[in-house]
Amino acid sequence: MVWKEFESVARLDAVLWDMDGTLLDSEKLWDMALRELAGEYGRELTDTVRHALIGASGPNAFRILFEGLGIEHTIEAVATASDWMERRVTELFHGPVPWRPGAREALEMVQAAGIPMALVTNTKRSLTEYGLNTIGREFFGATVCADEVPHGKPAPDVYLRAAELLGVAPENAVAIEDSPTGSIAAQAAGCALLVVPCEVAVPDAPGRTFRESLVGLTMTDLGDLVPAGIA
Repeated sequence: MVWKEFESVARLDAVLWDMDGTLLDSEKLWDMALRELAGEYGRELTDTVRHALIGASGPNAFRILFEGLGIEHTIEAVATASDWMERRVTELFHGPVPWRPGAREALEMVQAAGIPMALVTNTKRSLTEYGLNTIGREFFGATVCADEVPHGKPAPDVYLRAAELLGVAPENAVAIEDSPTGSIAAQAAGCALLVVPCEVAVPDAPGRTFRESLVGLTMTDLGDLVPAGIA
C-alpha cells in the first residue's frame, strides 16, 4: 500500500490552481460588483447571466454581460465598464477575502510534498495581485493571468503557459477548478482535472473527477488523477 501511494504521487509533476471560487471564496465579491455595475446602467443582473459570467475572461465577460443587460457592446462602453469594475473589485479585495474550505490546508500539503504549483486565473494581473496578498505568493513557482496570454479560459493558453513556466508537461499536472469555463480550459491543455464546484454546477464529462470540497484532500488523491502511463 505504501509503494502504491508513492508510485501514484511520483507521477504528479505540478498542481495548477484556479483562484476565484477554488482557492478564494471571492465569487461573492465579483457578484456584488457585477450587480452594482448593472445598477449603474439601470438594469438588474439575472442569475442566468451571472452564472454565465463565472470563470469568463475579461473580453468574454463583458460581451456576456452587455448582451444579458441589453446594452450595446462598444469599445468605449467596455472600457468604461472595465475601469468601473477594476475600481470596485479593488476596493472589495482590500478587505478580508475568505478562503474556500480546505484550500489553505491543501496548498500547504502540496508545498510540503515538494510539488511545484502555479496559480492560473482569468482575473487580470492587477486584481490577481490583491488575491495573492491573501493567498501568499510563496506557494507558487508561477502565476498566469488571462491578460498575459492571447486568450483566456476556456482557451487552454493560461494552463499551457503555466506548465511551460514550471517546466512540466501539462499531462503530468493536475488542474483544480470550480467552473465549467475553467474545466474546459484545463482539459483542452491536456491536464488532469479535479473539479470542486462553487457557485455553479459543472457538467460531468470524461476525465473529470469531482469533490464536494478540498477538505480532506490527500496527495494520493491528486497523484491518482495522473494516468499511470505518464512519466
